[in-house]
Amino acid sequence: MIKKLRPGVRRDVDMTEGDIFKNIIRFALPLLVGNLFQQLYNMVDTWVIGQTGENGAYAAVGSVGPIINILIGFFSGLATGAGVVISRYYGAKDSENVKKAVHTVIAMTLVLAVLFTVLGITMTPLFLRLMLHTDGTAADAESVYPYARTYLTIYFAGVAGLMLYNVGAGILRAVGDSDRPFLFLVVSAVTNTLLDLLFVFVFRMGVAGVAWATIIAQILSAVLTVITLLRTDSVVKLEPKEIRFHWGILGRIVKIGLPAAIQMALTSFSNVFVQSYIANVNGDQTISLAAWTTYSKVDQLIFLPMQTLALAVTTFVGQNLGKGDVARAKKGTLLSWLTAVVTTVVLMIPILLFAPSVAWVFNRDPDVVALAGMLLRCLTPFYVFCCVNQVFSGALRGAGDSIAPMLIMLISFVGFRQVYLYVMSNYISNDLLPIGLGYPAGWIVCASTLLLYYRFFFSFEKRKGAVKNG
Repeated sequence: MIKKLRPGVRRDVDMTEGDIFKNIIRFALPLLVGNLFQQLYNMVDTWVIGQTGENGAYAAVGSVGPIINILIGFFSGLATGAGVVISRYYGAKDSENVKKAVHTVIAMTLVLAVLFTVLGITMTPLFLRLMLHTDGTAADAESVYPYARTYLTIYFAGVAGLMLYNVGAGILRAVGDSDRPFLFLVVSAVTNTLLDLLFVFVFRMGVAGVAWATIIAQILSAVLTVITLLRTDSVVKLEPKEIRFHWGILGRIVKIGLPAAIQMALTSFSNVFVQSYIANVNGDQTISLAAWTTYSKVDQLIFLPMQTLALAVTTFVGQNLGKGDVARAKKGTLLSWLTAVVTTVVLMIPILLFAPSVAWVFNRDPDVVALAGMLLRCLTPFYVFCCVNQVFSGALRGAGDSIAPMLIMLISFVGFRQVYLYVMSNYISNDLLPIGLGYPAGWIVCASTLLLYYRFFFSFEKRKGAVKNG
């Protein structure tokens, strides 16, 4: 017998009723600010190291993202599947299966946390050698290697904190509570910043200091999130004795989340090779990596609004298709995309106007500033294509269609981009800008293909039945 959600859930947001735009913005704003604080982890790490004047350490801390995201991206894909399943059951007012899904995803996280800690530590040297071409002849890349290895080894030793926070926050967001995950990120980000300053400038711990600051802060956010799940009066209340695998629900989570997990992991793995092309461009490798690191920090900020709206539309579509409201799901998708485009354009304008000044905030080396400013001005206009990629793939996943966005993104970001980089570096130009343009080239291919699929091959009406049947 299906139990109904009890009244009195105060922080959940039912996105199946009320003004669509207000619902999406109300959900997305705290999530946006929360994601901004989450980005501050590595951004503050990079900034602090950048003030020491050691370009090798700066490039190392700023360029390890693709390696981290191979494992974290895979886990995030599975967590996305969990969020979709929970939001569907929540939209259908099925509290019994909401509870089963919550305890299943916690069990899954605990198992994967142990596995990813071991894999992350043991695989770090291999990934760094692939990314930095450390064959004993590239002196500049070798100068980055020891810093990067130190950072990643410590980071992966504490990766369980990040995983528990992300999955716990995803559970709360799936039922519309994005406020408390945001507050925990604020506390965590402030802690990370203070510890960065303490460990680097007082204790002189260098790269190891910013790594320790990061994992301590992530563990803090995980503890706060787990305590919230244990004490909440919501249907997602965590009962330790109930943590176990419900295999049918795990199968649904994997069915939806595995394609996204594979896509995110393979895209990140592909980005390891992109970084290897950056490390091998003409000129000083450390300067090139440092310039790419600076560009990447700004890139993460531009991506935030569209990524947040993609998360919001995934929950929105999941809840509304759970209720069977196709028209509302369609309208929410369109409004989310338009909002993403407007906010992205607003962010682009000052970056295009003041690119060197923006780069200078992260690194004071004039050679790094010049290269990073060039990358910002030449690559930034293409972010409007990413709005399509983020929001429409989020809507498809919310509707339970994870296969199509996975295939489209793999073809665009792994297949096409790698072919582009190989041809460009070997036959046309191995300078930094032509290599960097491999990113927007992949975005354009992905946006075009995704729109064609959404317009001619996807149907919310057909997905409604699949969602309501679980």
